[in-house]
Order: sequence, then structure tokens, then C-alpha cells
Amino acid sequence: MDSLIELNLYGRDYEQELRPLIRAFLPHSEFEVNFYEAEEEPMRELCREEPTLLLAANAAYEYTFSCILMNDWFRIRVYRLGERIGSADADNVNPERKAYRNRVAREIYRILAADTGVALPWGILTGVRPTKLIYEGLEAGETRSALEARLRDEYLVSEEKIATGFQVAMREREILTGMNYRGGYSIYIGIPFCPTTCHYCSFTSYPVERFGAMRDAYLDALTKELEYLGGCMPGRRLQTIYIGGGTPTALSEEQLERLLQTVRRCLTMQDCIEFSVEAGRPDSITERKLQLLKEYGVTRISVNPQSMQQRTLDLIGRRHTVRQIVDAMHMARAAGHDNINMDIIIGLTGECPDDVRDTLAQIAELDPDSLTVHTLARKRAARLTTNKEEYEGLDAQGVPEMLRASIDFCREHAYLPYYLYRQKNMADNLENVGYARLGKEGIYNILIMEEKQTILAAGAGAMSKFVFHDEDRIERVENVKSLTDYIGRIDEMIGRKKAFFEANEGL
Repeated sequence: MDSLIELNLYGRDYEQELRPLIRAFLPHSEFEVNFYEAEEEPMRELCREEPTLLLAANAAYEYTFSCILMNDWFRIRVYRLGERIGSADADNVNPERKAYRNRVAREIYRILAADTGVALPWGILTGVRPTKLIYEGLEAGETRSALEARLRDEYLVSEEKIATGFQVAMREREILTGMNYRGGYSIYIGIPFCPTTCHYCSFTSYPVERFGAMRDAYLDALTKELEYLGGCMPGRRLQTIYIGGGTPTALSEEQLERLLQTVRRCLTMQDCIEFSVEAGRPDSITERKLQLLKEYGVTRISVNPQSMQQRTLDLIGRRHTVRQIVDAMHMARAAGHDNINMDIIIGLTGECPDDVRDTLAQIAELDPDSLTVHTLARKRAARLTTNKEEYEGLDAQGVPEMLRASIDFCREHAYLPYYLYRQKNMADNLENVGYARLGKEGIYNILIMEEKQTILAAGAGAMSKFVFHDEDRIERVENVKSLTDYIGRIDEMIGRKKAFFEANEGL
């Protein structure tokens, strides 16, 4: 049963910051958000005497949050079923946005932690890049002890996650040292086709069974965009290429070779240090496709089982077998691939810690070069959310124990964490971590997660990200998500990038 939550905001608008924090404590919740314009002095007068209508609660909601957020002061009242469970009053608050936001978030955290008995491992950090704060602090010369104190006191991060964050950030710095990423750029190429759509997925993805006839037209448009991208940054070196999706190997063998030929023809690759392709779904992999990837210089691939439990694969909409995963890995090794990543997801529908331990044991037999451990995130557009009644009563059990099992496994098998990111609505407020053996890390993953380099993106739903290091500024240029719109409006997609470059000469 979903919790009905009322969030009343007077004055400053912090909905985007407060909603994910509240949902981290109350993951199955539906929000009604009310915004009220408020003037400083009249609001202060109204707050002098309680109770006031502004701070009252509606017993129809499981939780009511009434937050009066003024220039340098705030009043917060939190109710459950009409009864107050916590409050916070503060004057002379630092009005700078980040400091103000963090102070408000800490107070709400304190109230909800006391009421629910839950401690969030990442504290009030709700953004996707918790290690970026550490990385940037280290680059700015901040001491480790000062950074640890800030994470602990200002953001309420647990000691375990502080240690994890530092381990990842230090590894990232080591990998990027000497790379001159500021003088380079990367390219992302999106292939938005999949054999089927998994129940947890909300990426731009079109099942081949329904949309496969559009693959050639899509490649026509993609070729046009890549021809433009190949010459739009002549003053920089192309350092990494990532072909993702979707599932790139959902293309036929002929279409995949055409794509690889286009990449080689359009892009200048003599300085490219990494060329990654998500082979992804084992039911889309053939021996010939793996050979083509090797022949055209792909240096890193992913074969992504998500789980090695057949009943889970069936339940989440992955129409392949565990045997196909094993066969795909053996074929990849036979084709000469020596940097293979595997992805798993913890918190999948119906699973328990023993399922994850068994999945990891089977993966150990396949011996990938890296392992990415995702925590399930419930996305609004995914079938798991839109058709949640189909999965009622099948929530995963013991997700933190699953994560602990994956950490122990990676330590025992010489996989070191090298990048980390988070998403909204993740199970138990946890994280996604990429582990790799030394020298097998995915450099593109670090560049995009830490926002260290300009990444040009081609394809439906792809978003180019331009990093202005000297200005501490990031700009984005998006492509349309619709497959038919992308094909029909490809000139417009190219035009958007041209206009951006014209407005930012010397990028």
C-alpha cells in the first residue's frame, strides 16, 4: 500500500531536494505537493502563535510536511495521521542555497529517522554523484580528514559509505592522471533497440519484434549525425567511444558491421584509448557479431545477465536463459575479447540474498574482467511502476545483505571499485558500483559520472554534455527520444549542435 504524503511549501521551492529525501525513508509513497506564495514579515507574524492554519495537518494523509522556508529562517512541522511527530525552528540560517538546503534536509532527516528507525547510508545526499564531492575536494587541496568531517556532519553520510567514496575517488584520480581529459572528448552512440523491454527499464528502447524494420532507417540518420560529429571538434582528441542503448547487438550482423564501418570512417581514432560496446543481452549475441567487434577494434564489451536465476529472468521480461549467458561469455573469450564486463542488479523482483550469492558464484565461474553491481531503482516510466499490481508481494528481501554479499565477492576476487553513482528511488537508498581488475576499468564510465569531459552524443534520446572547466559550467544539448522523430528530424538534431558550437566558439 502506498503512503499518501502531503508536502506544503511556503516561500522557497525545494521540492526537488525534499521529495527524494522523504521518499528514501518512505519508498512506497505518493505525493501531493502544494505551493504557496509567502511574504517574509507577514509569515513571521503568523508563525509567532501556534497552532496556525498554515502549520496544521490533514489526517487524511499518512504524513504531512509543512515547510515555511523564508530568507534566513524556517519553520518545519511533520505530522503522521494528523499527530505531530517532529518540528524544527531555525533563525539566522545561512541563506546561501546549498547551505540552506542542507540545513533544512538535516532537520527533516532527523525527524524521519527518529520516527521510522531508519538510517540512510548516504545521509541527505540524494544526487547521482556522491563521489564528485570527494573528488573535487581532493583536487581543491582539501584534506581527507576535513572532507570526512564534512560528509559526516553536514551530509550525515555513514562511515562505511565515506570509506567507499574515498576508495572510488582515489582510484578515479589515479586512472585519469596524465590523461589530459580536458584536451579531449568522448562520443556516445545510442542504439535504442532491444530484444524485449525489461520490467525495470525506462531507457529509450524499442523491441525488435515491433520496431526492427526501422533499424536501417535509424542507421541512415545515425550515420548522418556521426558524419557531422566527426569533424565538429578539430582542436581536441577523441579519447573514448561508447556504443550503448538499448542493446547495440540487437542490430543484425550486417547492420552491426555497417555501424562499425561508419564509426571507423567518420571518427578520427588514433588517440582513442577505449572503444566500448554493450553487447548486453545474450539472446542478441552471435559468434559473428563478437568477431566483428574484435575486427573493428572494440576494446571492451559488456555481457549483462542482471541475474543468473532463471525464474527471475522470466519474471523481469528477459527472454533468454542462464545457459545463453554462459555460452555468450565462452564465445566472447573464443573471439579474443580480453576486457569483458558483466552487470548484475540487486533488489530484483522476488529475489533474496541467497539468490544473489548463487548468481555471484556462477559469475565467478565465468571470470569476467569487471563487474558492475546495480541496485534496483524504481523508475516512473518502467513497467515495474506503471503495472505495479502485477508484482504485488514480490518485493526483494534483504537488499542491504545482497549488497554486502557483492562487496565481499568483489574483494575476494580482486575486483576494485572504480566508479559509483546513484539514482532516485533506489532500493534501500544504496548505490551502483563498478568494480574492475587493475587495468580493466571503463574509462568512459568515470568521465561521464564525474562530468570530467565533454561527451558528444548521437542517436535517439542521446544527450550531449559540454564541460566548461574554467567556468565550472556544464551545458546539455538533447536529441529527441522518439525513434520516428529522430529519423525524420535528424537535420534538426544536427542543427541543435551546430547552433551550440556557434554560440560557444573555441569550445
